Amino acid sequence: MFALGVVVLSQTAAALVLVLAVTATGGWADAGPALRYAVAAGVIGPVALFAFSTALALGPMGVVSPLATVGVLVPIGVGLFLGERPGAVQGLGILVAIAGAALAGGPQRGGPAVSRRVLALTLSAALTFGAVLALIAHAGAGGGLLLTLCVQGLTNAVVGIGMPAAAARREPVELRGAARSLPSPTAVGVADVDANGLYAAATHLGSVAVAAVPASLHPVVTALMARGLLKERLLRVQVVGAGLAVTGTLILAAG
Repeated sequence: MFALGVVVLSQTAAALVLVLAVTATGGWADAGPALRYAVAAGVIGPVALFAFSTALALGPMGVVSPLATVGVLVPIGVGLFLGERPGAVQGLGILVAIAGAALAGGPQRGGPAVSRRVLALTLSAALTFGAVLALIAHAGAGGGLLLTLCVQGLTNAVVGIGMPAAAARREPVELRGAARSLPSPTAVGVADVDANGLYAAATHLGSVAVAAVPASLHPVVTALMARGLLKERLLRVQVVGAGLAVTGTLILAAG
């Protein structure tokens, strides 16, 4: 299971970087009750990454990537429940950006049927990614952003390391294969930390519901990287989707 190996190595590498950063800055003194949300996010995070990676490996990106965008509804719903009320302009921006992100994944019509396993994995990834976004926002609200990310990263690593033990009973985990491409998993882990940190900082400056939308535009990045790195030809619907996602983000900024 190569996907699980990548999750383990990426999260462990990120945790080591964060421990060094917190120690160097004296961030351990910022510990507080809000860190329980960081622990919860750390438990859920590896499950989300594994589900999404496996779904992409087993099913077509044109189905998995757009469907994964429904996860943004979780932090939006949490924000609304807590009393956040985006204005009319921001609401329009949210709708346009989410529609653009879904289209950027290249939604497919026709073709081979998608298995129930792929659909279940994709929906699980979407909901757990959304839960992680909501939890990070609450964890970061207590202060000590670097420590929050460190605790989440350490929990990610512990849970990630424990997952192969359970999975190996059914199928061997390909840690060696993932280790041979160590720079890539390391880059994934560091990028994940950067993304979570920027998102948490954004929630301090605005509402969770609004910040979660630009943070969930990964299908746009996936499509662009597939074009740039894998030389995949973008579908017209993906180009339109990317444009809508950017437009929606600009509307949010204007609102």
